[in-house]
Amino acid sequence: MLQRTLASSVHVTGVGLHSGERVVLNLHPADVDTGIRFRRTDLEGEQGEIIPLSPLLINDTRLSSTIVTDSGVRVGTIEHIMSALSAMGIDNVLIELNAPEIPIMDGSSLPFIYLLQDAGIFDQAAEKKFIRIKKTIVVEDPSKRVAFLPYDGFKVTLTIDFDHPVFNRSNQTYSIDFAGASYLEEIARARTFGFMQEVELMRSHNLGLGGNLTNAIVIDDFDVLNPEGLRYPDEFVRHKILDAIGDLYIAGHPIIGAFEGFKSGHAINNALLRKMFSEPDSFEWVTFPANKGLPSAFHPVVQTQ
Repeated sequence: MLQRTLASSVHVTGVGLHSGERVVLNLHPADVDTGIRFRRTDLEGEQGEIIPLSPLLINDTRLSSTIVTDSGVRVGTIEHIMSALSAMGIDNVLIELNAPEIPIMDGSSLPFIYLLQDAGIFDQAAEKKFIRIKKTIVVEDPSKRVAFLPYDGFKVTLTIDFDHPVFNRSNQTYSIDFAGASYLEEIARARTFGFMQEVELMRSHNLGLGGNLTNAIVIDDFDVLNPEGLRYPDEFVRHKILDAIGDLYIAGHPIIGAFEGFKSGHAINNALLRKMFSEPDSFEWVTFPANKGLPSAFHPVVQTQ
């Protein structure tokens, strides 16, 4: 299977969920083996240089996955666009933005899927590199647990645990095997969510300043406040899967394996990636020339140009 980039540049404007700032986002094609990179166009000198993505740069995980470089440059809330890039199989892209945070759009990854489809997908003259999990890797703390397991494909199983009437009415566990299920249909539309009672606390920490009913599911003490309701009966756990897929793609390569999470979040997801890379015998690099032996979970989802 070949590496992929965009066929053309595209842009979109939006607002940052936590910063509340207006953002102009530009996506550009990139050369083979350059990976996913970011650049803040509102900064100059060293701070305006291109930032190659790495799990080691995710240094703020308060309610999102945020790049923080040694020089203090921030690129926040990258998990939704990363989830879309993973779903579309994009290996190489330059992401430029003129603010400290990726725009939230509607709170899901679907607008980014549409943006990537508008750009078109271009197959490049180099083999795509996959990470294949060879042995089980686990990270846990007293209340959370995540793991990679060997699996010939890509499967995600996730459980959330909220004691609240809204969550008690829906399934809090969801499992999806991408060999037989569509990210676009089952995951992409799931929106981020938050509790009304937490808004004041979040804003006191300069978080959630751009959040509203058009870009998040808002929950009061009893019910969902959004007049249109939920997009899926179990939209909450599906969104956590969307987040996890984006967090895992910060590895920069698709992962052949199964991911299991109990109350997973950005911090522990990133810790799992760091542990994997610190244990070289836990995974191997593989390619699939002419797609021979490629697990069906990774077959192209769109026609390339």
